[in-house]
Amino acid sequence: MGVADRTPVLRFLQSLIFLQSEVPVAPNLLSTGAPRTAQQEVPHVGLKQKLTGLVAATGLLAGAAVAAPLAGADEATATEAPTSLAEVLLSDGDTFDRNAYDFDIATQAVLAVLEAKPDSPVGLLTDGNAALTAFVPNDRAFWALAGDLTGKYHGFFNVKEEKVFNAVASLGIDTVETVLLYHVVPGATIDSDTAANVPFNTPLTTAQGGEIQVKPFAPAWKWVILGDQDPNDWDPFLVPSKLDINKGNPQIAHGIAFVLRPADL
Repeated sequence: MGVADRTPVLRFLQSLIFLQSEVPVAPNLLSTGAPRTAQQEVPHVGLKQKLTGLVAATGLLAGAAVAAPLAGADEATATEAPTSLAEVLLSDGDTFDRNAYDFDIATQAVLAVLEAKPDSPVGLLTDGNAALTAFVPNDRAFWALAGDLTGKYHGFFNVKEEKVFNAVASLGIDTVETVLLYHVVPGATIDSDTAANVPFNTPLTTAQGGEIQVKPFAPAWKWVILGDQDPNDWDPFLVPSKLDINKGNPQIAHGIAFVLRPADL
């Protein structure tokens, strides 16, 4: 999809609206498009209990692993465990709402993948001990992606989040999984200070296998662009008010204003 196919005025208005994402919201999380094939449908919303159970089970396993070495330590310290990004994902109630600058669609995408594919690498988000960095698109970012791919924008100032999710889900569970994994960098906890001060075009290998490029252009203000595999569309940027989500834990996230694309769409 070339630049000439896009409406310049609409893209400009989109960029202005994305800048409104400075409005503070409760911390939340993460996760886009492989070639479309015949794939199973993405399950709909209402899957919170299963992911909550998976988070709880992971926590119990982690607790058992450290119980013996910490037997003589203070009880409070022994029971503490790192917070996973899955727990953060679920922290705002797991519902679609009228706030386009939180992460409801990303949350539903994670839930849907883990419902359909319990052994998916996306499950890494439930293991608070596994270091990773996630770049999480907000709801308006998915609104822009769905509109770009389908030609239909669901709402404008008021994003119709459930309709946007359904449009994204129509791509198929494997594509949704690929997109989510392209937003996760495993094995590294990259805070905003680090991201803003790396050399321009520093490559990061994602859980999907592809690379993104980190492009700091105003380190003092932590203005950072992320380069993806689609040369014809706007690259995402880190949202200044949504940095360092879950800081202090091995898993950290940063909100972004567009969806990273693992292929040229």
